Amino acid sequence: MRMEFPKRYVIVFLTFVCTSVCYIERVGFSIAYTAAADAAGVNQSSKGLILSTFYYGYVLSQVPGGWAAQLIGGRRVLLLSFVLWSVTCALVPLDPKRVQILVIARLLIGVAQGFIFPSIHTVLALWVPPHERSRSVSLTTSGMYLGAAIGMLVLPSLVKFNGPQSVFLAEAALGAMWSLLWSRYATDLPGSDHLQATAAAFGGSFLPITKETQGILQKVKVENGGSVRAVKIPWKRIFLSLPIWAIVVNNFTFHYALYVLMNWLPTYFERGLQLSLQEMGSSKMLPYLNMFAFSNIGGVAADYLITRRILSVTRTRKLLNTVGFIVAALALIALPIYRTSTSAIFCSSVSLGFLALGRAGFAVNHMDVAPRYAGIVMGVSNTAGTVAGIVGVGLTGRILEAAKAANLDISSRECWEPVFFVPGYLCLFSSVVFLAFSTGEKIFD
Repeated sequence: MRMEFPKRYVIVFLTFVCTSVCYIERVGFSIAYTAAADAAGVNQSSKGLILSTFYYGYVLSQVPGGWAAQLIGGRRVLLLSFVLWSVTCALVPLDPKRVQILVIARLLIGVAQGFIFPSIHTVLALWVPPHERSRSVSLTTSGMYLGAAIGMLVLPSLVKFNGPQSVFLAEAALGAMWSLLWSRYATDLPGSDHLQATAAAFGGSFLPITKETQGILQKVKVENGGSVRAVKIPWKRIFLSLPIWAIVVNNFTFHYALYVLMNWLPTYFERGLQLSLQEMGSSKMLPYLNMFAFSNIGGVAADYLITRRILSVTRTRKLLNTVGFIVAALALIALPIYRTSTSAIFCSSVSLGFLALGRAGFAVNHMDVAPRYAGIVMGVSNTAGTVAGIVGVGLTGRILEAAKAANLDISSRECWEPVFFVPGYLCLFSSVVFLAFSTGEKIFD
């Protein structure tokens, strides 16, 4: 039966659901492990080590994920990664005393999920034409924030009534259901009625559907992971490119701030502000709902500015990235200063929301500068973002333990200021780097 809307919309929607489920898993582990670890008397430094273990696995598979997606196709790699992390969640016991098992499990889940975003970028670069690129990528990535919001709303109650282990089982079930949907509805390449979008997605124009066009698209298929031959990847040019480094630096900063807030906000609310996550109700999900909203606002705004020729692609990317990161920096710096529950929700919501707005700058820029190698460049960029998770989440635990050793109360302002000031200053620095070195022009053929 012929669908009433283009197949690429189905693909984009499924990748949106994909990122939602992934971030339900990440927030879910933070909530479930924090509850189990606090009950077992685990110190903050050890908590930071376990929470950051995921990112050690995640960093190992970013570039291999982009390479694998380029070689055998993003659809297959995406499915395999989902199956692996879902099975791991289903089988692993959540016992803070069994540290070795938890470390191995989080490493495996990190490796599996490391293939997801490079694969998504490979899929979207194939399916999505340039005039839909910003809002498609923004919608897909906004799934992360909706998933985090759902996790923050639902999972604390699940822990309270059914125990921390129930979170793992629920996440595994969600992963299995998404895998079935992806197997049923996703395909590797567009059909003949989507040839124009395919050509445009790789930097081409909207070509008429002719035998010559089909020949061009067959070449695209081969270069994007077809079975005839693998594309030669310009690794040296990628690593020496200043616009690529501008993306990398901003990806690092974005994820440093995001992962610190995602993994430590539950502790900040409960230990820093003496609030109960269960009693906070729906307010605790507002930061992530704000991210969801601003991510899509940024995507729509970027496409509007570009398609109406109000601003060039380069100026659009720089504008949204700069506004997003500077406002986020100010909110992060204010977060530990104002100590009420309302101000904490407000500052964390503003910081995460405007970080998401900034993704319409640096995150979509992968496909501007290197549409044919979008998965590879995303792998390189997301490696930096994952290193940020390792550094930021682990460092936060050590900062809090050092404050405790200095006889500071974990509920004091002085204890939390360095936790949030560091990502705030990084945001200011990264916005300057992107302004100086980024471009919206294609630099890799």
